[in-house]
Amino acid sequence: MSATNSYQIYSVSDQAVTLDFGGPISIKTNERVYMILGSLIKNKLEGVTDIIPAYSSITVVYDYMTVYQHQLKNGHTVPVHAFVKKWMEDTITAEMNPVETIHEEIIIPVCYDKSVGLDIESVARMHNLTTQQVIELHTAITYRVFMNGFLPGFAYMGIVDPAIQTPRHESPRPLVHAGSVGIAGVQTGIYPTGSPGGWQIIGKTPVPLMDENENILLKPGSFVKFNAISLLEFEKLNKQ
Repeated sequence: MSATNSYQIYSVSDQAVTLDFGGPISIKTNERVYMILGSLIKNKLEGVTDIIPAYSSITVVYDYMTVYQHQLKNGHTVPVHAFVKKWMEDTITAEMNPVETIHEEIIIPVCYDKSVGLDIESVARMHNLTTQQVIELHTAITYRVFMNGFLPGFAYMGIVDPAIQTPRHESPRPLVHAGSVGIAGVQTGIYPTGSPGGWQIIGKTPVPLMDENENILLKPGSFVKFNAISLLEFEKLNKQ
């Protein structure tokens, strides 16, 4: 059985069940997650309050009493968690309906100047590269948004070129400014707001990731391409 077809389903509390494909972060597995998410949403079980996708898993949160009462009405007698698991398994074997996602390529301008890319020189040294090579490698790939998390609007994207994959700082910075573009292992991301953070900061974008109504720019399933701009261009765009 392939990695994208093998999975485990297990309870994580008395009101949540997780479907987990396991394995490393991959675009193929993440696409499978969002296909299943689409079907779970379409065939939503009464009592389910939230369905949370991640890199390679989906967690279904439910109200115990509502699902229990639904069981009683329909003559089911298995434990509630087993009933939810069965609903998830039946959905997996049914026709998949991909959740609606944004598939166009979103271009994000990024300034990689060392004044805003606080770690770009150390990342370059770590990999025996020039800063220009780091920039070229980071901008060469179209990244998939695997999931949102950590902060509202923070998109976990990948997969970063192996030549510049760099672990997080051992000690997070007390403050990473909004718009900072970072690398953490195989992932890249943008801080939507100021926050403590341990990612390797290699640049900054003037593009806001949320509007005044908290609508998120980078949604799971989106594809993102970074475009290098000069410090002067960054400053002009940042004032707009």
